[in-house]
Amino acid sequence: MGKRVAVVLAGCGVYDGSEIHESSAVLVHLSREGAQAEVYAPDVDQMHVVDHVKGQPTQEKRNVLVESARIARGNIKDLATLDVKGLDALIIPGGFGVAKNLSTWATQGKNCIVSKEVEDVLKAFHAAKKPIGLCCISPVLAAKIFPGCELTVGHDTECEKWPYAKTAETMKELGCKHVNKHVTEIHVDAKNKLVTTSAFMCNAPIHEIYDGIGRMVREVVRLA
Repeated sequence: MGKRVAVVLAGCGVYDGSEIHESSAVLVHLSREGAQAEVYAPDVDQMHVVDHVKGQPTQEKRNVLVESARIARGNIKDLATLDVKGLDALIIPGGFGVAKNLSTWATQGKNCIVSKEVEDVLKAFHAAKKPIGLCCISPVLAAKIFPGCELTVGHDTECEKWPYAKTAETMKELGCKHVNKHVTEIHVDAKNKLVTTSAFMCNAPIHEIYDGIGRMVREVVRLA
């Protein structure tokens, strides 16, 4: 039997949900590793809806579970029903939905609140010593919940290639150890069983982002 891995989504689309390429890469790499992905999302309203052509919020209202179902091809469950006992690992792709729908990081940074459902799930996997894979912005969830953990969101010096590098500094302020890594690399916090990679925190070719996520997925499955 292959490993059963929970994949938690935050909507559909980089600016207000889960990053679609990252989510797809996670699912493809899990399939390649012979693992069974079980996709979940919270049944809540999105913080807001962004027009991805204009990059601006609209007046629409959308539901995180309903939107995430687009990526999961309808095969998705309410996050409230997740039972850690039957699962071997957890992966959360990035996208602004992590910082808007799974937490309030987008508006409050290090003072954010992680949604109770998401926090409970992360703590349950951590307590069960089951691996957690996080990419792009989603490592901020662990930074908030597991003080002293080791993570990467890429680099900590802002430049054209690393436009979101200030995130690393904020994570350090929360008491975490940030480890600089290239987009194709991962960092493993063996003590906390956290596997992180930067993905679209880096302005990199999409195949490099895909490769970094592949390394993250392989290590999560290996640790499971």
